[in-house]
Amino acid sequence: MSEDNILTPQGWVRGRLLHQDGKVIAIEGSPCNPADNDLPYLLPGFIDLHVHGGGGKDIMQGRDAFQTITRTHVRFGTTSLLATTMTAPSEEIRQVLEQLGSYAEQRPQGCARVLGVHLEGPYINPGKLGAQPNFAHTALLAEVEQYLALAPIRVITIAPEVAGHDGLIRELSARGVRMQIGHTLGSYEEGVAALAAGATSFTHLYNAMSPLHHREPGIVGAALAHAQYAELIPDLLHVHPGAMRVALRSIPCLYCVTDSTAAAGMPDGEYKLGSHTVTKCLGGVRLADGTLAGSTLTMDQALRNLVKIGLPLAEASQRLSQCPADYLGIPQRGRLQPGSWADSVRLDRALTLTAVMVEGEDIDFKNA
Repeated sequence: MSEDNILTPQGWVRGRLLHQDGKVIAIEGSPCNPADNDLPYLLPGFIDLHVHGGGGKDIMQGRDAFQTITRTHVRFGTTSLLATTMTAPSEEIRQVLEQLGSYAEQRPQGCARVLGVHLEGPYINPGKLGAQPNFAHTALLAEVEQYLALAPIRVITIAPEVAGHDGLIRELSARGVRMQIGHTLGSYEEGVAALAAGATSFTHLYNAMSPLHHREPGIVGAALAHAQYAELIPDLLHVHPGAMRVALRSIPCLYCVTDSTAAAGMPDGEYKLGSHTVTKCLGGVRLADGTLAGSTLTMDQALRNLVKIGLPLAEASQRLSQCPADYLGIPQRGRLQPGSWADSVRLDRALTLTAVMVEGEDIDFKNA
C-alpha cells in the first residue's frame, strides 16, 4: 500500500489509512509538510448539502433518478449528500419524499450515501423565487409533520419574513431540523430575529436574498454579521471571488455546496429542474430569461476553485467536508480519524481526482 499525505483533524500525516467494516481503524505515519514531498493527497470525502440532480436526472423525477444522481456525484468525490427538492405542489413533494425515505435507508454499490433531504421550498418568498417554480406558500406545521414522517428531512430553507414562519422556525429547530434562511426578501432585523429563533444557516449565501447595503444591511448583512454557518456556491459564477472572501472571513464555519442540477456531469443542452426546463451552456445553467438556475459544479472543482482564490488546501477541504458534517451534527463523517467512516478522496498534485472511497468501498468511478 502506497503512502499519501493524509489530512487529519490534527494536521497532515505522511502514511497509510487502514479501514475495516467501512470505518477507519488507524492512520499509520508521522506528521509532515506536503510541500516536502510529491506524494498524493488523501482528503475526507466531500459532503454536499445541496444537490438537485446530476447525470441528466433531477431529484423531483423520483426513485428512478436517485441512483443515477448519487452515482454521478461520487465520480467527482462526493461521498455523501442531501437530496434537495424543488418548490412544487404538495402532492409531488409527498411522492418524492416517500421515495427518498426508503432510498436513504440503503446505499447501492458505487453510489454516494444519501444522508437525508434538504427541503428547498415551498416555504419561500414568492417575490424571491430565483429558479424555483411558483408554488411557494406559507408553511403549516401539520403539512411539515406529514413530510417529516415520510423522509429524514435534515434541512429546510425558509423565508423568515413570511407571517407565521418565526414560530415554525422555533418549533422545528427544537426538533433538530436545521432551518436555513433563503429565497427571502427579509430585512436585516428579520434575519437576526430568525437566528435568535433557532435558524442555523443561509441557503446559497448572496443568491436569492436581500443584499447588503450600508443603510439596509439585508439578509446578507445578517449572515455576515451573525452567522456561524452558511452555504456558498463556489463556481465563480454565482458569487464573485471577492464576495466569497468576505464570507470566508466573516462566517467561521462557511461550507460549500454545488446546488447542482441534472446538467452536472453532462454536455451542454436542455435539462429538467423540477418543473422547469433549463439550458446548460458556457459553464452555467439558466432559465430562458437568463436567470441562473442551479449549477453544473462538482465538488472536486469546488475544491480547485477555493484553492485558486487563495485558500490553503487543508482549509478548502474543511469547507467541503468537516464543516458540513459538523453542521449536520455527524462527527463520524467529514474527517479522517479512527472511528470515522472510511470516506475519502485521493488527488494528485494538480488536484485531479484519482480515487474515491465510500464507507470502505473503492469506487470504480472512471468506468462508471
